[in-house]
Amino acid sequence: MRALTWQGKRDVRVETVPDPRIEKPDDIVVRVTSTGICGSDLHLYELFGPYLDPGDILGHEAMGVVEEVGPDVSEVSPGDRVVIPFNICCRDCFMCDQGLHSQCETTEVRDRGMGASLFGYTKLYGQVPGGQAQLLRVPFGDKLPIKVPAGPPDDRFVYLSDVLPTAWQAVEYAAIPDGGTVTVLGLGPIGDMATRIAQHRGARTVIGVDLVPERLSRAHAHGVTSLDARRGGAEVADAVRELSEGRGTDAVIDAVGMEAHGAPFAKAAQWVTGLLPDAVAQPLMEHAGIDRLAALHAGVELVRRGGTLSLSGVYGGAASPMPLLTMFDKQIQLRMGQANVWRWVKDILPLLTDEDPLGVDSFKTHAMSLEEAPKAYAMFQAKEDGMVKTLLKP
Repeated sequence: MRALTWQGKRDVRVETVPDPRIEKPDDIVVRVTSTGICGSDLHLYELFGPYLDPGDILGHEAMGVVEEVGPDVSEVSPGDRVVIPFNICCRDCFMCDQGLHSQCETTEVRDRGMGASLFGYTKLYGQVPGGQAQLLRVPFGDKLPIKVPAGPPDDRFVYLSDVLPTAWQAVEYAAIPDGGTVTVLGLGPIGDMATRIAQHRGARTVIGVDLVPERLSRAHAHGVTSLDARRGGAEVADAVRELSEGRGTDAVIDAVGMEAHGAPFAKAAQWVTGLLPDAVAQPLMEHAGIDRLAALHAGVELVRRGGTLSLSGVYGGAASPMPLLTMFDKQIQLRMGQANVWRWVKDILPLLTDEDPLGVDSFKTHAMSLEEAPKAYAMFQAKEDGMVKTLLKP
């Protein structure tokens, strides 16, 4: 089959690799029909070389048609249409029973001290071959796949793999009061969708902050008050307070993470770390606190006293400095974590209808073939051509 493989920093290639096969009785093999490029894929493209090997297959947002099932699989059959959650969970263990599927005890990566395994996402999360490929082996065939109806285009359902549950959880964790206010930092795929979900769930004022004009315009077209981060932190903070009775918003969602701009020293430290030998780079990534924290610090600044900061953007370092005195003084509540996909499926599926209240049918900005994936990664990293969300077609 053809698959997108990691070969080095900013070097991904579509290669011919062996087809996946049934390895355990409850495995299935899915023929991928659509697979997304995620903002966190750029972390692999730029930074996480110490945790990747040349030839690793990338991608964790996939859907398709079941091709083959193991002998113990009874809930899906060849020909069924399924979406594959990005976190690999059994849905039976203690953590899954708590709705914490991203902490699944069956697939957690114990030797790294990490949570549930993920498709296509480094040794930290199990080094499981990903879904930017023509075929994908999926474990827990009776539990993990999300069956969806035939008929509507893939665009309606593929975001169940990551974008929709991640944005839904970000809004849920933000605890925006009915008729309340929220600022969303970063209007990439997750931030953009979070603004739509916040509006759908009753937020009175939704403010979006970014520095890419096309992203600001896209959010504004959906009723979001868009603020250009290039105006500077003080001016953005004043604007947010003016829109929230001088207090700051009830909640802030950080959908930026370590993609934040405006921290050149930390950016350089990340870049240098990506060039070091793995044995040196891995402990540095884990303990040197080299994240670019501009967005997170902005969230602490913009949220009102007693408000909630919901963190959905991914941060990498384990020793990042935090403004704990300010956070304590403002009595900020902080919630974060990988999305627990299956926890939110029942909430989201009823919204994936012809009425399309979240605008999923037109959410993508680009559709490209799998063979064009290296070009798509380069465009996404450079924020070219208004690219926010790209779906690849194997």
